[in-house]
Amino acid sequence: MSAAAKIAVIYYSSTGNVHELAKSIAEGAEKSGAEVRLRRVPELAPDAAIDSNPAWRAHVDATKDEVEVATLDDLAWADGYALGSPTRYGNISSQLKQYIDSTGGLWQQGTMADKPFTAFTSAHNLHGGNESTLLALYNTAHHWGSIIVSPGFTDPVVYGNGGNPYGTVHAGANGEVGDPAREAARYQGERLAKITAKLS
Repeated sequence: MSAAAKIAVIYYSSTGNVHELAKSIAEGAEKSGAEVRLRRVPELAPDAAIDSNPAWRAHVDATKDEVEVATLDDLAWADGYALGSPTRYGNISSQLKQYIDSTGGLWQQGTMADKPFTAFTSAHNLHGGNESTLLALYNTAHHWGSIIVSPGFTDPVVYGNGGNPYGTVHAGANGEVGDPAREAARYQGERLAKITAKLS
């Protein structure tokens, strides 16, 4: 029997959509028996920018004591990774990028090599850069030597959430993260944990 996987779900979220997806990814991994660390990367934006958007300020205040800040130890600890970011002009957020850019020492040691990696995202519009953001996150996996574990078209819940084989996405213009996205994210987390357990 495979050992329980250790999964690090590491994300950045400004107004909460990616946060909700991250929680669902973590729930799916835990359902599969994995030990999970749910972590957010530090906020880099100035207070003036955060205060200009009430939803952004509300999310920052709501999660500052709820979710621990990610450290490099979380990557060293984990057997598999789920990284999430809102889209920023079709790319990942500077907050998550700064965290990734700090991993050079672990990369040189091969810490993330041969470990499963999956990604998730949210944009305002359905085609607002979701797929390019996921592919940008997978560029990191290629450089780390990680093994990409996308959801593919391996379960009906993927189709129920719009049919994105690269990873779970949410269109913010459609309102709060709903059941189809949550179910797809839970499935993605469960799939990551199962494959990680097999490889560990």
